[in-house]
Amino acid sequence: MASRTEIGVVYGAAIVQGLALVTFPAASSIFTSPDGFGFDSTRYGTMFVPQVVLAIFASALAPKLARRLGLRAVLLAGFASNVVSMALLAASALLLGAPDIAFGILLLATAALGFGFGATVMALNTYAEAFFPETVDRAVLVLNALLGVGTALAPVLVAAVLALGAWWLLPVAVACVFVLIVAIAWREPLRAESAAGAAAASGWTALPRRFWLYAAAVFVYGILETLNGNWAIVYLTSERGVSARGAAFALAAFWVMVTLGRVAIAMISRLVPARLIYAALPIALFLTFQVAAHVHGQTSGIVAFGLAGLACSAFLPLSISFGGKEYPELSAVMAGGLIAFYQLGYGVAAFGIGPLHGPAGVTLATIFAGGSLVAVPLVLIAYFITRRRL
Repeated sequence: MASRTEIGVVYGAAIVQGLALVTFPAASSIFTSPDGFGFDSTRYGTMFVPQVVLAIFASALAPKLARRLGLRAVLLAGFASNVVSMALLAASALLLGAPDIAFGILLLATAALGFGFGATVMALNTYAEAFFPETVDRAVLVLNALLGVGTALAPVLVAAVLALGAWWLLPVAVACVFVLIVAIAWREPLRAESAAGAAAASGWTALPRRFWLYAAAVFVYGILETLNGNWAIVYLTSERGVSARGAAFALAAFWVMVTLGRVAIAMISRLVPARLIYAALPIALFLTFQVAAHVHGQTSGIVAFGLAGLACSAFLPLSISFGGKEYPELSAVMAGGLIAFYQLGYGVAAFGIGPLHGPAGVTLATIFAGGSLVAVPLVLIAYFITRRRL
């Protein structure tokens, strides 16, 4: 039985991890504005490449490290990497007049964030499954809802610190909270080694065929979520004339609705089969991209991205919990592998859209409209995952 402190560490860390993850895209106006670092869309997208590479590496390697060193060690390493990332991001504020040097520092910062995210989220999901084996779906949904709370807070807090003229305060605060969590976690046993160790013992070679269905699902989902999460502010400010503050509120609406959707689905999952919801969410995503492509101001942007957040909400956590329930002996490898493929999709959208929008000259409105086409295979994959169990 996990203690209240152990449960608090796991679920509290989810909030802070979500906050750290979205701090970079929430501050996109700083990176792309002439008054900030002045990066073009290609350089802005490139900034996330190390994050993706290290997140995939950490997600894939973490189960093996958990078997050798313990899941607790993986979690603490993830926390420490997040602290490094936030410290480097804050330090980059000293280099506003030297964007090339700042870009190098930011690449190191996103790399550290990628490792921190991959290791931490894999460990947190494994702990949630191990702490609540009788209610895995709800446990993972609640964990990811709290992750969503952090992602929803980031744009609002960035807008607040921008108003103060000190955007670097947010990464400093996040780093300090992570240090506090490490100090608490260091004193706790955080035992879930049976789940992590058994799963990691056979490695990726033991993964069943159905894993690749889930992997394809979270890969495509990662593209769609990141298109909203990383490019909403750039789209609204550069093509729709929305202020940086208004665009930040639209991004906040996206993450708020991701969070509320996860909470709501966790509550209604007793009445509505979770797999029905899982099959419906990609259809909703198909529709919301058409709405987002036709916004014309702050209010419509907030509504459009709020709807997109609701459509995204539970897809990733349900993918992880479904896989964990189908193959409980492989839960850590499943969680790590799915986070890796989610991050691969994140990388496709975070980096790939930059060259499309910059050198190729495709408008972001057109790219958002094209998101519906990307959602089509997700509808089909979700059908194949759920058809035998509806």
